[in-house]
Amino acid sequence: MSEQEQQKDTSVQEATAVIETQDPVRKITKYVLIITALIFVWYIIADRHAPWSDQARVQTYVIPIVPQVSGRVIEVLVKQDQIVAPGDILFKIDPSDYELAVENAEASLEMAGQEIGAGMASVVTAQAQLVVAETNVEHVNAQSSRVFEMEDKNVLSHSEGDKARAAIKASKAQVVSAEANLDKAKQSLGKEGNANPRIRSAMAQLKKTQLDLSRTVVLAPSYGGITNLQIDTGFYAKAGAASMTFIEGNNAWVQVNLRENNLANLAIGNSVEIALDVNPGTIYQGKISSIGFAVDTSSTSAVGGLATVESKTGWLRDAQRFPVMITFDDDSTKGKRRLGGQADVQIYTGDNWFVNSLGWLWIRVLSILSYVY
Repeated sequence: MSEQEQQKDTSVQEATAVIETQDPVRKITKYVLIITALIFVWYIIADRHAPWSDQARVQTYVIPIVPQVSGRVIEVLVKQDQIVAPGDILFKIDPSDYELAVENAEASLEMAGQEIGAGMASVVTAQAQLVVAETNVEHVNAQSSRVFEMEDKNVLSHSEGDKARAAIKASKAQVVSAEANLDKAKQSLGKEGNANPRIRSAMAQLKKTQLDLSRTVVLAPSYGGITNLQIDTGFYAKAGAASMTFIEGNNAWVQVNLRENNLANLAIGNSVEIALDVNPGTIYQGKISSIGFAVDTSSTSAVGGLATVESKTGWLRDAQRFPVMITFDDDSTKGKRRLGGQADVQIYTGDNWFVNSLGWLWIRVLSILSYVY
């Protein structure tokens, strides 16, 4: 290459350098493209090894408070959105009818006892009648034997012997009748004491009425909150109809809906960091407790129907999401876990310090941004 050409190339390079120095837009564009490429690479890697999602909400148990007996509400002791402890009284139902039912059941139990006593007396009487009948048989047999001896000696006529034989049959029939009466009295009496069916039935009825009476006071099942309060004093509560809603406060979890390509490396027990929108700037620790393996795609039909096909346009299809359940490691979130509250979650599936470090930084940035949106 000639010296003139070398000078020309050098001049072009110097001119290019001058242009880049004088054109900041071009320089910024280059940096933006580099950063974008790095973010894209990180996104692809993190999507598999440290997935993040903002499609997460706090979940807990929702329990309808349903009275087990019907009646007029005489007192409501809670207010809308009130926090309650286990055993706190929520409301009371008029117990008058149920108190009367208890008294009636107690009287029925006493009557059953009296009937058992009368039945026992009947058994004793029947037993005595059987003894009398058996004694009479012995007496008739003794008398008849003498008649038969005298009949054999022709001292008495055959008619007298026939009368004696008839008397024996009659006495034996009385024994059979007395035995039948005794069996009947025993069957009517049944078993003795608390094993007697009438006593057991009366006691069961008493227990039921006592249980119904206790159910006129409706209690909180555990620690939690009351919402959707729909009753007040004078309201007629019906057994089986919800009167309010109880939000359980001891057990809460986060349900995050992840795309299918996020699930490949997930495992139960993976560490998770959670940022709750209700408490910006604070990170809570948790673990994966379950990974969903089935969702309803609404593509099936009832037997006899036709399959429904959804027509979609475009190059890309919508990503299918599956629910992943996350539990909190401790109770530090108690009082902040509102049902339906939004959250961001960062999952760590391995020990890659670089990917995990970026995820650690990202979830904290999102938590701080929760202050403004």
